[in-house]
Amino acid sequence: MIRTVTLNTGTPFPLVGLGVMYIPDAETPTAMRAAVGLGYRAFDTAPVYRNEAAVGRGVRECGLPRDEVFVTTKLWNGNQGYDAALAACEASLDRLGLDQIDLYLIHWPVPERNLYCDTWRALVRLRDEGRVKEIGVSNFLEPHLERIIDATGVVPAVNQIELHPKFQQRALRAAHARLGIVTEAWSPLGHGATLSDPRVKAVADRLGVSPARVILAWMTSRDIVAIPKASSVDHMRDNLASLDLVLDQEALTALDSLDDPDGRGGPDPASFGLLDLEHA
Repeated sequence: MIRTVTLNTGTPFPLVGLGVMYIPDAETPTAMRAAVGLGYRAFDTAPVYRNEAAVGRGVRECGLPRDEVFVTTKLWNGNQGYDAALAACEASLDRLGLDQIDLYLIHWPVPERNLYCDTWRALVRLRDEGRVKEIGVSNFLEPHLERIIDATGVVPAVNQIELHPKFQQRALRAAHARLGIVTEAWSPLGHGATLSDPRVKAVADRLGVSPARVILAWMTSRDIVAIPKASSVDHMRDNLASLDLVLDQEALTALDSLDDPDGRGGPDPASFGLLDLEHA
């Protein structure tokens, strides 16, 4: 059985899931069936990935009971605001063909629009009404987290952020630990660049495993959830095998040393999204 971390609601959440960003709609159900056969139980999508409907088909065709598959989707920037968020969730449910979303996230805070608190209130309502099981955020910084918690008294179950050995987000992870929020990493392999770092390769060669397996084991040893994208069965298998790899202190120290305050590869949450408001 796949290892899990416990959300602040008591729900077990798989430590390694499959990200389906960039997997074409037509290929997504096949990839999901293969992943389920290997042991995956969690899948991460979003309206902006244009494959929610395919993820829903994958859930229905994977051969598992619905309650054994954990589906995450998100609310895009142009759908922020209380009423808009409620409508966006219904649209995602329709595309997925599901009665409930397991984890629903605000994709970006877009702080200049100043709507993320109202959006969060909508997600609380959706959870209370049973349309979604768990609610969380993505790319939120500590002030954004504190503001929505102060406004509603509800702590996000998850904050999904860019995190990899070259951008470790230690201060934000410490805030998550203080607040009781699970850290989930998108781009856990650093857009692929970290895989070729000679320091990572040296650890992998010493242990006789792939660089990807080393990086994911480094994360999951700290109870950081990772959702690497993979469509190749070999890559899916290798990523999941990271859960069985126990890194020694030498390896952990080597990975810890890669942190770079300028290592961000994706957008900055403090400014991203204001001009990217297309309804997804």
